[in-house]
Amino acid sequence: VTCIEVVEAYVERIKEVNPLINAVVKDRFEEALQEARQVDQLLAEGPGDDFLEEKFPLLGVPITVKEAFALHGMPNTSGLVNRRNVIATSDATVVSRLKQAGAIPLGVTNCSELCMWYESSNKVYGRTNNPYDLQRIVGGSSGGEGGGLAAACSVIGVGSDIGGSIRMPAFFNGIFGHKPTTGVVPNDGQFPNAQGVRTSFLCTGPMCRYAEDLELMLRVMAGPGANKLKLDEKVSLEKIKFHCMDHDGGSIFVSPVDKEILQAQRKVVEHLESELGVQVQRVAIHKMKYSFQIWSAMMSSKDSNGQEAQLFSDLLGDHGKPVWPLWELIKWLVGMSSHTLPAIALGLTEKLVKLNPGGNAKLVSMGKSLQEEMEALLGPDGVLLYPSHPITAPRHHSPICMPFNFAYTAIFNVLGLPVTQCPLGLSNEGLPLGIQLVAASYNDHLTLAVACYLEKAFGGWVLPGKV
Repeated sequence: VTCIEVVEAYVERIKEVNPLINAVVKDRFEEALQEARQVDQLLAEGPGDDFLEEKFPLLGVPITVKEAFALHGMPNTSGLVNRRNVIATSDATVVSRLKQAGAIPLGVTNCSELCMWYESSNKVYGRTNNPYDLQRIVGGSSGGEGGGLAAACSVIGVGSDIGGSIRMPAFFNGIFGHKPTTGVVPNDGQFPNAQGVRTSFLCTGPMCRYAEDLELMLRVMAGPGANKLKLDEKVSLEKIKFHCMDHDGGSIFVSPVDKEILQAQRKVVEHLESELGVQVQRVAIHKMKYSFQIWSAMMSSKDSNGQEAQLFSDLLGDHGKPVWPLWELIKWLVGMSSHTLPAIALGLTEKLVKLNPGGNAKLVSMGKSLQEEMEALLGPDGVLLYPSHPITAPRHHSPICMPFNFAYTAIFNVLGLPVTQCPLGLSNEGLPLGIQLVAASYNDHLTLAVACYLEKAFGGWVLPGKV
């Protein structure tokens, strides 16, 4: 197959499904087709396949990129109305690395306003719909990426994650997503970028339909940093110490875990025990019950230099006039605000968090001791099975009624651990099920190996509309 045929097929696919799901918000089809012709020319000149594979491991592979990342010539608004004229004049580091590896970007995908909510909807591009059920959300903030990949609009994609923004969309859309160990893949070239303490919580990572693509993407995106991740180590699945936790212990802020999600997790445990002959250890980590509070306190804590965390309401203004969340709420009620309700609500709650510095300090220290407990539990050869989210993809707008359910993914951002979200088929309603695979720092190779194994056992990605 020629590269031009591959790119044309994906362009046609986007034109076919995007009117329904609104995942790709700006395309670069002409440039992509031109780049595909150059790839075919390079192949025709034939410097040798081995040479090409080493130099360009992603030669001619169509990709999409979350709109929050700079992709030269494409918008970079992060769904913020007062950035609607911002066009990227360079590439984010990870985008540049993927392009250098031969990948061909087809366009940019939708996200939530300022990447801080788990429904991908904003006043610049509108709302993205789940390809398994258009009445449901794709998740956020890398939601356009999740929905677009699930609907086969590209082969692989770039996401970022500070509270589950890779893993929630991957879960809701039945694909694979990996949040790497903190500090390995560069975050620069995205808006908003993390500052202060948040630089150690934000992670950039790969999203895709097929588990085997995660490792190759991670190598390319991490560049020289990939050496820290032991990706060349052969993993013997029988020697992994598996742990399993069904839920967070019953947080008052979070929905109980859906029966079908629990059932899917149980099937994984049974399969590992019967096929690999391992003993999956049930664990109850008490502090996980306070996941949301720990994440929230650590997100707003000062860094080691005493620098305050950046206020979300300052980001909403984006170097313009400051935004007053209460005034924006009044404007929103009469349809006059250029911000989404979740963004306004976040601006309001941020003020409340500041009112309890003593409680916050306690939660930050609880987070640090949870991190030590997790690292000790998982060690060099452990993998934890944990739900990706308490419920399957909710209906549009309903996350505002259960705003803290993202705690299931968010806790691992502040703990800095690598996590792979792995699909596990569809629910009775035809919505994707899945599971998080968690390892100790720098043991990304373990979760990636387990994801490849579970894909073979449970079928991985299922084409939307097949049921």
